[in-house]
This record gives sequence, C-alpha cells and structure tokens, in this order.
Amino acid sequence: MTSPETDRLEQIEIRIAYLEQANAQLSDMVIQQRQELETVRARLATQLARIEAAQSQATVYTPEEEKPPHY
Repeated sequence: MTSPETDRLEQIEIRIAYLEQANAQLSDMVIQQRQELETVRARLATQLARIEAAQSQATVYTPEEEKPPHY
C-alpha cells in the first residue's frame, strides 16, 4: 500500500513532467515561428526594395514616343 503523501508526490511529479514537456514543445514552436517571421521579413524587405527600384526607374516618354492606349 502506498501512503497518501506518496500518491500526492507522484501526482505532482507527473504534472511537473507534463508541464516540462509542454514547455519544451512551446519553446520549439516559438523558435520555429521566429525563424519563419525572419524569413517573411527578409522577403518583404526584398520586395519593398524591388518596388522602390521600379518606381525610381520610371521612364518618361515624350508625347511623340508615347504609344496610344490602344497599342
């Protein structure tokens, strides 16, 4: 027979083990999400740089060079 104190201690140890496992899983998830966020930020910065470059390189046409809208 086990004593109530032993049973209670065992239950606490089980809860601690579960919480440690959950904490490790959450930590792994946070690390993964941070890496994904860094990737998204880098891709966004690249796209913004492309947009800015495209806007700054706009070609200005004279009325003679401008194609009519139906071309």
